[in-house]
Amino acid sequence: MFGETPLKKRQFLEALLFLSLILVLAGFTAKKEYQNKSEPRSTAKNIIFMVPDGMGLADVTAARIFKNGSEGENLYLETLSTIGYQRTHAADSSATDSAAAASAWASGDKFRNGEISCLDNDQDSKCEPTPSPTILETAKDKGKSTGLVVTSTVTHATPAAFGAHVSSRYCENEIARQYIQITEVDVILGGGLSRFNSNGKQADECGTFGNFIADAENNGYQVVYTTKELENAVAKGSKKILGLFTPKGKTPELFRVNRAEQYSNEEPTLPQMTAAALKVLEKDKDGFFLLVEGSQIDWANHRNDIAYQVAETLAFDHAVQVVMDWINEKPSRRQHTFVIITSDHETGGFAINDTGEGSYKPGDLVDGAWATTRHTAGDVLIWSQGPGSEYLGRALDNTDIYKVMREVLK
Repeated sequence: MFGETPLKKRQFLEALLFLSLILVLAGFTAKKEYQNKSEPRSTAKNIIFMVPDGMGLADVTAARIFKNGSEGENLYLETLSTIGYQRTHAADSSATDSAAAASAWASGDKFRNGEISCLDNDQDSKCEPTPSPTILETAKDKGKSTGLVVTSTVTHATPAAFGAHVSSRYCENEIARQYIQITEVDVILGGGLSRFNSNGKQADECGTFGNFIADAENNGYQVVYTTKELENAVAKGSKKILGLFTPKGKTPELFRVNRAEQYSNEEPTLPQMTAAALKVLEKDKDGFFLLVEGSQIDWANHRNDIAYQVAETLAFDHAVQVVMDWINEKPSRRQHTFVIITSDHETGGFAINDTGEGSYKPGDLVDGAWATTRHTAGDVLIWSQGPGSEYLGRALDNTDIYKVMREVLK
């Protein structure tokens, strides 16, 4: 190039400048087009939102190794077609709790830790109206059936954010009252019997107590307490079921992983509750919204207990299998069902160490370590499938998930 004439050098520089301008304009146009991308056009008749509470990616790896070995097949949750990730921070903290995170999903706004789809801006224990109804309430307004299936108390923070509005996550009696008297969630399955029948000495932070089981029965719910009673209620076509299987959180799955023949007939597992909920909700011709939470993955990580963590993760993945099998039974379900799997936050900062002793085999518990017993502020993955999933395969804020659900819910 140094031997070229001044004219050729000028022509080369002009061409280079022109090419640079074209690339800049192309980049600007592409960026502008992305930013102005139209709202989602896909529509979903059903939304199934599945939450492995407190689960990080290393939890998935540990569960997969225990089930299939280091070189084994993926878990069911890993087979979904679209993967993205989300920021999880709360309005008042870089590390969210379940209440603020689930409220962001449910209502599309940022909340303080502890708030349940309630903007308590003056911290006076009174809710200010949220900008919009929760996605569960929106589904109800569209004539759809709704369900909450969890392994914690059914009034715990994550399910509560979808079906109630209270200033504190510890107002669990009030959350129970709102489920039955106001929101009228059709299928409610999990632990928490004590929250539905309390006296004045057992009032919660909101001062609420009462016999909400009697209210549920008067409001058309079939109230069940065992696996058999749940099965009977489903078989006879009950449209509204309140299943309260333990006084507090449900029994951990630690001794029941991959051993279905030993499941207790008294207390249904997360996969069994998920299957029951689908059988009830699928009968609604207008569709449904269903939340399924593996609540105790979070509890296991708080305890830094690897066996507990793996068992709960695999039980949750079994529930994912139930959902995917249900979807794949009929092409119409696959076409009209939006599945989202994501955790509200990561708990414990779990990591898998290199033992230097070769690959793990099925049945091996990994050599793991935790950074804390608390929540961490790291981003978490989103797996999704179906109409609307095309908008989740990128970097998002947790409030964006609400926006996508709202737009695609037909």
